[in-house]
Order: sequence, then structure tokens, then C-alpha cells
Amino acid sequence: MGDHKDDHKGQSLRVGAAVRRRRRALELTLAVVAERSGLSVPFLSQIENDRARPSTTSLEKVADALRTTAVELLAAADPACSVDVVRAEGAAPAGEPQMRSLVRGHHQMHATEFAGDHDAGRELHYRNDQLMYVADGAVEIEAEGRAYRLGRGDTLYLTGGVRHRWRATVSDTRVVVVAVAEHIEAVQDRPRQ
Repeated sequence: MGDHKDDHKGQSLRVGAAVRRRRRALELTLAVVAERSGLSVPFLSQIENDRARPSTTSLEKVADALRTTAVELLAAADPACSVDVVRAEGAAPAGEPQMRSLVRGHHQMHATEFAGDHDAGRELHYRNDQLMYVADGAVEIEAEGRAYRLGRGDTLYLTGGVRHRWRATVSDTRVVVVAVAEHIEAVQDRPRQ
């Protein structure tokens, strides 16, 4: 077994192709993306050519400039292997919210871990089904006009199209969200009741 620090070496840099594909699909020049993101043209070129690995903040700036999210850009970074280990990073400073993708690449399933506080005011709406699992702590979820309180080990299944919002109700809460990827048409449009 190799050193776990090298498990994703090479794969983590493949976001460049996803950035380039998205930029070209929007018919934008590097100069326009640089202006929108506040990053330099040479740095963006290095990202696209996998010569530079953007920080989380830089990737979010690029994503905003491309009218997408960092999660979607990472999801579009398709690793060549069929087995991929995503290692837990060092713990975030206490009290700071953290989000990390548990699945790398452009796959049919996405899984994300949320730790700490969450933007409770933001209404979420996904096309496909998702499962929320409370790994630690407790959350309150509002969906379809009802409130649900979940504790450690509880799950909530939401069918595609359900508008919802959630918030952590205790510190050190960790929630894992597993969903069918947005680019998959897994759910036929359901008639609203």
C-alpha cells in the first residue's frame, strides 16, 4: 500500500479540463474570466493546463465567473480510475463551517459532508432524489411545510423536486448528503399536488 498522501496525486489537478470545457461552452475568453474572478490570465491558463492547483477560494472565484459552483467543477473533473479514495483532511478550526465532496469526478452519484453551521435561510431544490444522514450532532429540516428534527444516525430521504432548508441545532454537527447527480435524469417530472 502506498502513502495515503499520494492517493489522489494527479487526479486533483484534473479540474483544469473542466474549467476549460465550461469556459468554452459559455464562449468566454480567459480575459473575461480573469476580469470576473479577479484572478490573472496567466494563473487561469495554468489552472486550465493543470500546471497550477487552485485553492478552494480561487476555485470558487473561477466557478462564480463561470456561473457554476466549485462542487460542479470538481464533479466534472473526471478521474480515469474506477476506484478512488477520498481521505479525510485535517479538522477545520472549531466553529468554522466546512463542506467537502466525498466523491471526486463526474459520476452518477454525489456525496457531500457538511460540518459545522449551515446557511439555514437558503432554500435548496434538487432535481433528483437525495438522502441526508446525520453522522454527528443534530439538525432541523423544513420540507414541504413540515419540520423534522434528526439526531445522530437518523436519515431523511427527499424525492427530487422537494424544496427544503436545514440547519444544525448543536455544535460539531456533521451531515452527509448523498444524491443522484444533477446531470442525470433519474426522476421523471412529477406532478405537483
